[in-house]
Amino acid sequence: MSEGLSVDEGIRTLLLLMPRMAGRVKRIPIPEQLRSFSLAPRHLSLLAYLLFDGPMTVNELARLLQVAPATVSLMVGDLSRQGVLERREDEQDRRRTIVSIAEQHRDAVDAWLSAGAKAWRKALEPLTPEQRRLFVETLETYEREATAEGRS
Repeated sequence: MSEGLSVDEGIRTLLLLMPRMAGRVKRIPIPEQLRSFSLAPRHLSLLAYLLFDGPMTVNELARLLQVAPATVSLMVGDLSRQGVLERREDEQDRRRTIVSIAEQHRDAVDAWLSAGAKAWRKALEPLTPEQRRLFVETLETYEREATAEGRS
C-alpha cells in the first residue's frame, strides 16, 4: 500500500476491513472477574475514559461520551451497585460526584482494554503526530457521516 490508493480503492478496502475490525472488537473476551456484570460495548467507552483519564464527574463523562448526563448517571448507578465503579463526593464542590473504577476491578478492566490499546499503539507509533491526527480525524468524520446518513 506504499503507492497510495484511489478514493474508490480506499473505500472498497475499508468497506471490507471495517466489519472485520468490528467483529474482532466484539470478540475481545471479557475477563472472568467482570463477566457477571453484564457489560455492554457502551460500558467499554465509559470504562476506557476512567482508566486512561482517571476519575471524573458524570457531566465530564457525558460530554466525552457525547450522551446525556442522565444516560451516564444510569450507567454509573448500575455499575456502582455492582461494585465495578465507585462514587465519592467532590471535596471542592460537594454537589458534584466523582466517579472512578473500583480498585478491586482496575486490573481486570485494564486487561480487557489492553489488547485494543496495544494494537492501536502498534498502528499509531510509526506515524508522525500530524499523521495520527489525520487518521483520528478521518475516523471521526466517517463515524459522524455514517451516523448522519443513518438519520436521513
